[in-house]
Amino acid sequence: MRQPVTLDTRNDNKSNELRKRRVAQKTVSADSGSIFRTLFNLWPYMWPSGRADLKARVVWATVFLVVAKFVLLAVPYFFKWATDSLSADGAAVPPLLPAFLLTPVMLVIAYNVVRVVQVGLNQLRDSLFARVGQHAVRQLAYKTFVHMHELSLRFHLERRTGGLSRIIERGTKGIETIVRFTILNTAPTILEFALTAVVFAVAYGWIYVAVVAVTVWLYTWFTVWASDWRITIRREMNDSDTDANTKAIDSLLNYETVKYFNNEAMEARRFDRSMARYEVAATQTWTSLGWLNFGQGVIFGAGMTAAMVFSAREVQAGTQTIGDFVFINALLMQLSIPLNFIGFIYREIRQGLTDIEKMFELLDVPPEVVDKPGARPLAATSGAVEFRDVHFAYDPNRPILKGVSFSVPAGRTVAIVGPSGAGKSTISRLLFRFYDIQSGAILIDGQDIRDVSQDSLRAVIGMVPQDTVLFNDTIAYNIRYGRPDASDDEVRRAAELAQIAGFIEKLPDGYQSMVGERGLKLSGGEKQRVAIARTILKAPPILMLDEATSALDTQTEREIQAALDTVSRGRTTLVIAHRLSTVISADEIIVLRDGSIAERGTHQELLAARGLYASMWDRQREATEAEERLRRAREADELGVIVRRRTSEV
Repeated sequence: MRQPVTLDTRNDNKSNELRKRRVAQKTVSADSGSIFRTLFNLWPYMWPSGRADLKARVVWATVFLVVAKFVLLAVPYFFKWATDSLSADGAAVPPLLPAFLLTPVMLVIAYNVVRVVQVGLNQLRDSLFARVGQHAVRQLAYKTFVHMHELSLRFHLERRTGGLSRIIERGTKGIETIVRFTILNTAPTILEFALTAVVFAVAYGWIYVAVVAVTVWLYTWFTVWASDWRITIRREMNDSDTDANTKAIDSLLNYETVKYFNNEAMEARRFDRSMARYEVAATQTWTSLGWLNFGQGVIFGAGMTAAMVFSAREVQAGTQTIGDFVFINALLMQLSIPLNFIGFIYREIRQGLTDIEKMFELLDVPPEVVDKPGARPLAATSGAVEFRDVHFAYDPNRPILKGVSFSVPAGRTVAIVGPSGAGKSTISRLLFRFYDIQSGAILIDGQDIRDVSQDSLRAVIGMVPQDTVLFNDTIAYNIRYGRPDASDDEVRRAAELAQIAGFIEKLPDGYQSMVGERGLKLSGGEKQRVAIARTILKAPPILMLDEATSALDTQTEREIQAALDTVSRGRTTLVIAHRLSTVISADEIIVLRDGSIAERGTHQELLAARGLYASMWDRQREATEAEERLRRAREADELGVIVRRRTSEV
């Protein structure tokens, strides 16, 4: 009976405490300069260089917004004039208005027309700026995507795809918020405050200006203080969200493994623990928002009460009209909108900065492998490969290759074999320059691969890996990936050479059949044939086969090997093999052990030497023979069952 899995939550509690400390440290660092650094990084997206059309949109959008602020200031005046014209004494008719607007009905109509004009100007502003904001989102998303591909294999092996996708998703949304609010709202809102202060000072006296100034200062201070407090909670929520998303994607990508070990419940608990942290942080976020809004309401309500009390006393004293009382109320209500928007702008900018902090951290990660300044394209003539005294280590304390030297003449095949951990797959990664070596040199046609551009290097090498991962698209797309401009006929020809054309043509949708996530709708052998077909389509002078058949059964291995022999004919081929039976015909076999070359020679020469290769050959031959005997025994048993069944029927 399966025993229940008991999970120790103490580690989770410790990790939560560490996470909270990191969040607090991030808050301090954000307050001590990262905000300005992020805004500086964002400036090219706010004012895009080389795009005069977008700059013009920003200018016109700002102009319309400023005009809208002046129009908005006229709204409470029309309200005041309409109120005074309807009052018992009919006082305070505006002298500067045209005669046809002096009636109460026309003043009411004008009041509403001005409001509509102001709304129209704002919508025109938003329409003009829409392309600027979306262009900024696109540019940053594109830059981040390109940068992710420029980073080293080491970086991607150490990071989680789900977490990266979440960071990019939130960051691209955050930049639109920041670009829009910093350009279109902050300066015009300050202008509206200034205009309101001037109106109060000229028409009603400095006591009203003082009330407004104190209200705005208290409102802004409280908003900044509360928003800074909420940033810590927001970061915790984002971290929990990223963690939950990472666990979900990781679990779904390993769907079969979860099923193999019957660990659905454990995966659900891991995911739920992350979501529980997210639930707490999200609840705190909304609760803190409620307190922030309540505090803002109290501060503004107190300021409005003071101004309205002063106006009411003056109406009673006869120094103001009912229209003035209504005007002050309307102007303060209008002021509450941008004032509340100041808080919204600050919160959104701070939260947007929080969301894109990690994206800019990703953009700040330098690529581990870069082209030299002025790196020239690789001039591949024959495709000869040479490793010259190569030393390499992923970790300085654990060397992998220790002075490896060998050459693969043009058009010849060299196989590299050895026990697990000997450094075989590292050689393929170094040839593609996923990492730079510590000393020695790797040359193609006499050119050090560190002196040429990475694009030109990888263009001349074809790879058929052990674990072929396909894109979730059609078979045709995955084959054409080897050369995107290939014609349909060339795709079909490549499939024929890879011995998969017959299988594809039997499918209902043929070459347009979807292969599923990571190609899971295809078998291992079918995926390998697709990988071979796209390598054929690429037609590289150098071919790398990294244990391309080690995960396949014997029969499929033979079929795939036949296709590989076709591909490698006439090409410089480097084979990294686990099954020695696939490298018998190699021109030279190199045996690695502990990062050094232990033996080298042809298959027959190495067998005659009775060294490491011979012992590996003997073990694999015994395993193959045992597998063959077991297969024959099964076939005999099945045949016996069939004979007995037919005999009983007779």
